[in-house]
Amino acid sequence: MPSASAGQAGTADWYRHFGTVDAPGSSPCYAEWSLGIADDPEVIGRIEQWPHNKRQPLLILAAARFLGAGISPYREFREFLLARWDEVSRTVLSRATQTNEAGRCATLLPSLAGIAAAEGRPLALIEVGASAGLALFPDKYAYEYDDGTFVTRLAPDPDARPAADGPPVLRCTVEGAVPLPMDLPEVVWRAGIDLNPLDINNPDDVAWLEALVWPEQDFRRDRLRRAIAVAQQDPPLLVAGDLNEQLVALAAHAPSDAALVVFHSAVMAYLDASGRQAFRATIGRLAAERGCHWLSNEGHTVIAQADGSVVVPEMDDARLRGRFLLLQDGVPVGIAGPHGQSLEWL
Repeated sequence: MPSASAGQAGTADWYRHFGTVDAPGSSPCYAEWSLGIADDPEVIGRIEQWPHNKRQPLLILAAARFLGAGISPYREFREFLLARWDEVSRTVLSRATQTNEAGRCATLLPSLAGIAAAEGRPLALIEVGASAGLALFPDKYAYEYDDGTFVTRLAPDPDARPAADGPPVLRCTVEGAVPLPMDLPEVVWRAGIDLNPLDINNPDDVAWLEALVWPEQDFRRDRLRRAIAVAQQDPPLLVAGDLNEQLVALAAHAPSDAALVVFHSAVMAYLDASGRQAFRATIGRLAAERGCHWLSNEGHTVIAQADGSVVVPEMDDARLRGRFLLLQDGVPVGIAGPHGQSLEWL
C-alpha cells in the first residue's frame, strides 16, 4: 500500500500538472492557485482526506468560487480556503465537476452534420454525462469557424441579426480539412444521462454551473447564461443514473426514423477501466442493433486512475497536451480544444 507521503506527492503532482499544463493561457488565477496548493503540504493533506474522485483541482477551485472566493493571490485564497474549509469540504463532497460547456458543440457539429447528411435523416441525440443537458442543443446555437483567412458562420436563423438575448455564438478556430456543414442539422429528439442531473430552473444548480466556469472567462459565463436561456425554452429529457445501466433503455425511446448519436465529453475519465470497457461494449451493441453512431470527445487523462489505465490509448498525451481527442465511431478524426475553442482535423 502506498505511504501517506507517496499519496500526497501524487496529489501534489496532479495540481502541479493542472497549474502548468491545463490552466495557463485560460486562467492565470487557477494556474497560481493550483501551483500554490501543489507546494502547500497542509492543504494537500486536507485534500487527501477526501475520496480519490473528489481530489481533482477543478472541484475544490469551483467549490471555493461557489462560496465566494474572488480572483486573488494564492496567499489570500489560502486564507479563504482554510477559514471556510468545512463549507468547502461539504460542497466538494456533495457536488461534482459537471462543467456543461455548450462551446463543445462547435467541435461536435461537423461530425453531427456529417452523420445527418450521410444518413439522410434528422438526429436523435443522447449525451452521457449530460450535466444540465446544454450540449444537447447543437441545432439551436450560432457558430463562427475561423480558419485564419475566412470565417464560416452558421445560425438557426441565418437572416436574424445578433441580439443581446439571442443564442450563444460559439467561436472555434479550425485547422486542416474540417468538414464544415452549410446548414445546421435537424434534431428531433434529445436526452441525457447523468448521475446527478442539474436543473436549469434551480438557482443553486445554475450558480454551481457558473462557478465551474474559470474565473477570468467572462465570455464563457455569458455563453453559459445564453445556452441556459435556450434550454429553458424546451428542456431536454434527463435521466438520473449510471450510464452503463441507463443507456440501452433510454436509446429505446429514441424515434426509429432518426439517426441516433450517443456522445460524451470529458466523461470517460470518471469510469475505471472495466466501466469504460462495458460502455464500449454497450455502444457496440447499439451500433449493431440500432445503427447507433458514437462521438467520443475526451482528454488523455483527467483523473488519474487507480488501475493505471488511460482514457484515450489511441493518442499520445504529448500530442493532445491539454486538448481532447475526438473519435467518430471509434476512429480518431480531430483534436479539439477542451471548451470547444479549436478543432484540428486529422
